[in-house]
Amino acid sequence: MKYFLIAGEASGDLHASNLMKELVRCDPQAKFRYMGGDLMEGVSPGMVMHYRETSYMMLDVLFHLGKIFRNMRRLKAEMKAWHPDVVIPVDYPGFNLRMARFATSAGLRVYYFISPKVWAWRQRRTRDLQRYTAKLFCILPFEQSFFRRFGMEVEYFGNPLVDGVQQFLEGFGGAEAWKSENNLDQRPVVALLAGSRKKEIQGMLPAMVRVASGHPGFQFVVAGAPSIDPGFYSPFLKGTEVRLVQGETYGLLASAYAGMITSGTATLETALFRVPQVVLYRTGNLAYIIGKRLIKINFISLVNLILDRGLVKEVIQQRLYERSGMELSRILEDESHRQGILEGYTKMAEMLGETGVAGRIAKRMVEMLTGDKSL
Repeated sequence: MKYFLIAGEASGDLHASNLMKELVRCDPQAKFRYMGGDLMEGVSPGMVMHYRETSYMMLDVLFHLGKIFRNMRRLKAEMKAWHPDVVIPVDYPGFNLRMARFATSAGLRVYYFISPKVWAWRQRRTRDLQRYTAKLFCILPFEQSFFRRFGMEVEYFGNPLVDGVQQFLEGFGGAEAWKSENNLDQRPVVALLAGSRKKEIQGMLPAMVRVASGHPGFQFVVAGAPSIDPGFYSPFLKGTEVRLVQGETYGLLASAYAGMITSGTATLETALFRVPQVVLYRTGNLAYIIGKRLIKINFISLVNLILDRGLVKEVIQQRLYERSGMELSRILEDESHRQGILEGYTKMAEMLGETGVAGRIAKRMVEMLTGDKSL
């Protein structure tokens, strides 16, 4: 079978590459064309373009529309000429919904992998998903019932982060060895995940560093985002004992006693590593006011959204230092509070399913394409 995948960012490259590996297991004759990254290229040849050619921040998009539209036309031409058995968009809704619309109009089947988070905002996009997607594969348990309300064909086989975390832990040498390798001492570690974009880091890291000064019995360590130059962190950490480790987020989480985490996928990863956490988020005042009107959810952290209750404390917008500091002290000092969070994580992990998520999704895709239920 011929598979055309479209991944527009680093996380999509990771999840798509794992899906490709499993598609080959189920379909040894699989052939691929894709927009993606280095991880997908490591699985199979067939890259049409690298996702870097279309990946721009929101404001930058306006200055690169010409190039983005040229890249879209290039992908459409490749799709039409190659005529794959299925087109698999991976998240990245602004771009991929357009690709799904074209694929459907060209008579191609579309299986959308990792559904856009339209349940949070811009719910009108569900109309496009319904029209242009033959099957939607979601990765959060509550998404299945949400999309079925709109009459969509949707299936849930678990969250691929479960696989990623488990694979890391199987090869991890242990917290003490990791601390030694990164020149840390033996005090318990508090992980600081301040985000992957400069604006996020500027908004969150000062409060996190300030909280660190009140806990000399712990060592606070920032997870440097791979896309950010280490020098960017220096002004925030100068004159403090807070350390920086670059490109070692999973090692840091696997070694941490607690965490201060910027809202996003990192909150779910932190929970899968069973690290009690306080979640922080801050944006511009105007963006916050608009967001409160548009966003349709009760929580911002994936942990709380999955459990549908406030397991981990969310500190949003105002008084980040005071409010997050109080919650972190409680996590560090109150053992019953820690255990309550860990028990919630256990329940959440059950809802996310067992390992082998990419394999189950690949098997289902090949089964639907070939009609072979014996895979």
